[in-house]
Amino acid sequence: MSQPATARGSLTPRTAWVVFAAAAFIYFVAVVQRTALGVAGVEALDRFEVEALGLSALSVVQITVYASLQLPAGALLDRLGPKRMLLAGSLIMGVGQLLLAFTDQLGWALVARVLIGAGDAPVFIAATRLVSEWFPPRRAPLMVQVTGTLGQVGQLASAIPVAWLLHQQGWTATFATLAALGLFAAAMSLWKVRMPPDDHVYRSASSAPRPAATGASGEVSPAAPPHRPAAGARAAETSAPIRMRDAIRPPGVKLGFWTHWTGLFSANTVALLWGVPFFVQGQGLTTAQASGLLTLLVVTNIGAAPIIGTLTSRHPLRRSWLALGGASLIAVAWAAILVPSSPRPLWQLAALIVVLGFGGPVSLVGMDYARTFGIRGRLGTATGFVNIGGFAATVVSVALIGAALQIVSPGTSEYSLDDYRVALATMAVPWAIGVVGVVHSRRRTRAQMADAGVTVPPLRTALREGRRL
Repeated sequence: MSQPATARGSLTPRTAWVVFAAAAFIYFVAVVQRTALGVAGVEALDRFEVEALGLSALSVVQITVYASLQLPAGALLDRLGPKRMLLAGSLIMGVGQLLLAFTDQLGWALVARVLIGAGDAPVFIAATRLVSEWFPPRRAPLMVQVTGTLGQVGQLASAIPVAWLLHQQGWTATFATLAALGLFAAAMSLWKVRMPPDDHVYRSASSAPRPAATGASGEVSPAAPPHRPAAGARAAETSAPIRMRDAIRPPGVKLGFWTHWTGLFSANTVALLWGVPFFVQGQGLTTAQASGLLTLLVVTNIGAAPIIGTLTSRHPLRRSWLALGGASLIAVAWAAILVPSSPRPLWQLAALIVVLGFGGPVSLVGMDYARTFGIRGRLGTATGFVNIGGFAATVVSVALIGAALQIVSPGTSEYSLDDYRVALATMAVPWAIGVVGVVHSRRRTRAQMADAGVTVPPLRTALREGRRL
């Protein structure tokens, strides 16, 4: 006699954690591959004999490929599943690092960065898809934050052991080691990653359409998001084919895109390329001190993730305030560093890094928007679209900084503090675009929620009445 789904589902917690650990490790390796160039920026200037714009190109091409492949990666994820996508992504990244290890020509380095970006594209969205399938809906926001945090420890690995290996063994040995790490991640995906059975209780709960549910306080439960169709609409939804543009059309999904855009790009700009050169050349720090600041960025990310995840779960109608509040703090922190014309003390640079460290977890709130507003059967596509946001903004930011440095100080790879002050101020452009995007898409999302019978009381009303919003 077969067991009921709930009984079988109750036997899977250990398997869920094993799959989660494997997915988080694979994402960790992807982040190491993604951020390794950030600690090798000064060496790359010499190895490839380039100026600021050429160095920017190495990061811009990688991030551009990564961002542009998010929608195709999401569509393939919906079709092929996480296991195959994690395997393919890890293998492609390993090939890219191997090519980068043995070339000293900018053209081949750009090809290598294209491969790294392409392999990286499906990894995070596949990992978060596994989380949503193996864990209960109310735990999903926190588990996505934990996945992102464990993966971002890869940035810590770049800041310390990769940087050490680079200075001790040189460029070729370092990037060849990273290639081998990619092959090991591919083996892990074959060994431990799998989807839950169709009758798994959490999978059934997360994939079934649900009508909107409003509690006594007016809040929407994450387990019953406002976009889910009513029972009478289920047949139409399942019979009609879902196009890619339909998957990214909901304003809540677009709100996720702009949340990811606003929260991630500033920390990415520092971690992926311009942080170490700015701290060493502009602020006069040693390489060890600059690596220490990148370490602090990751440590802050780790500490902030459960805080942001818990707030997201408890206050689902106020998620956009996390995005806007984080953007405001980031703007103030950068102004405190860039407005003064003299180098800042180490504690003030550390304070900037702490603020930027909260940006990563805040950006992952965008993934929760994809989960709660995405269309059933196209959650991979919705998540991929949201994940474009922060990396598209990073492309804009990194390119603007490189172009500004080349304009204010052409013909050199040594830049002064004043050069960096002008260049880093260009981050105001993607910042402003992101804030406008959050505000606009939030207005449209709340209008859609109102049509579904879910109203969002003003914040002052919620605070006065003590509502859990």
